[in-house]
Amino acid sequence: MNTPRGTDRQQAARDHLWMHMARHSGISQGGHVPIISRGEGHKIYDDAGREYFDGLAGLFVVNAGHGRAELAEVMAKQAEKLAFMPLWSYAHEPAIDLAERLASYAPGDLNRVFFTTGGGEAVESAFKLAKQHFKMKGKPGKTKVISRALAYHGTPQGALAITSLPDMKTPFEPLVPGTFRVPNTNFYRAPEMFADNEKDFGLWAAERIREAIEFEGADSVAAVFLEPVQNSGGCFPPPPGYFDRVREICDEYDVLLVSDETICAFGRIGSMFACNDFGYVPDIITSAKALTSGYVPLGVMVVSDKLFEPFTKGDSTFYHGYTFGGHPVAAAVAMANLDIFEREGLNENVKNNADAFKSTLSKLTDLDIVGDVRGAGYFYGIELVKDKATKETFNDAESERLLRDYLSPALWEAGLYCRADDRGDPVIQLAPPITIGQPEFDQIESILRTVLKEAANKI
Repeated sequence: MNTPRGTDRQQAARDHLWMHMARHSGISQGGHVPIISRGEGHKIYDDAGREYFDGLAGLFVVNAGHGRAELAEVMAKQAEKLAFMPLWSYAHEPAIDLAERLASYAPGDLNRVFFTTGGGEAVESAFKLAKQHFKMKGKPGKTKVISRALAYHGTPQGALAITSLPDMKTPFEPLVPGTFRVPNTNFYRAPEMFADNEKDFGLWAAERIREAIEFEGADSVAAVFLEPVQNSGGCFPPPPGYFDRVREICDEYDVLLVSDETICAFGRIGSMFACNDFGYVPDIITSAKALTSGYVPLGVMVVSDKLFEPFTKGDSTFYHGYTFGGHPVAAAVAMANLDIFEREGLNENVKNNADAFKSTLSKLTDLDIVGDVRGAGYFYGIELVKDKATKETFNDAESERLLRDYLSPALWEAGLYCRADDRGDPVIQLAPPITIGQPEFDQIESILRTVLKEAANKI
């Protein structure tokens, strides 16, 4: 296959395309670049016509599935009517309509919607708003942010500072100062004293947030950023009572609770916003990805009335914005995407089938290499171990060989696109389109079983 200029497309990719988060050494030396040409439902197809199961919804994004012609039609219709208008002191109908709709999904008094073009920008926006909020309250020293170990919150400088992955941060230092870490909710790796008591572990983890606030000084901490189910490290769900206690701690010390739902919102866990699934009301929700099911880029920060109220007085202004935030075409597509969710009952599909997805994947624990299967909704991680009895993990070199040299290409060859992730202990992550059910769960489990059996033999 050639480009419009007549160049072999593989060669053009090697010569000109800089892929994100990708190692280019092998590609630059003539390695093959997988080229995806089209998608339909939960399936994607490469440029040779070969079919793959999209077990990651692109990148936790295509929740409504690929190939939705009505979304493409909405794009064209809106672009013809109004292709672009910024939200810089002006508004347009799609942004107004979408803001109202998102506010209706959010809990409590989260009624104000600020649009971005992605999740990292939404986190960046929340970081800046938290700082300005406390300056306007007469507490200018409250600038620090707490997040959890191994957490990923984006790549802009502020969001990257909140991210807890050293390998991703070190090349770009110095970063925005004033960010601190607390333990995550990985119950599989919890201290032995908690044994099978997940609730006590959750309360212990929440208390580490209180401890960090007190250690830094409550008059210096602005916000705590938490994902409902932490992505990086392999899908850590919150233990019972965890978010209840975190909310109490944040209220006690006048610290904002930010629910980073870049992945977890819009049906990934079940509800439109995952904080509703776990029963807590944050001060800010950040999200993106599945808001449009990836058909166009769009991110969002949903904010409580309490945080917005000071901007209704005098000349107070949030001097922050993005040229393409709330793009009229993106907002129109988001409305149509959410119409699909409601018309086809996609949120209910997740809620009704979440237990079946978990039980199907949990069958894999009979394999010696599978230590843990964890997650919620349609968002799961499968942790791989060297020794199941002791939970011994792989060293860096072994993990490299297992994940990059074998599992990623083997799963792809077997027809499953998912994520073999070593940001922490080695895991396989799954987040398929939320349109699927038991037949597709069985297909995923079958492919994983075949490949993981061979992986165990190789190790």
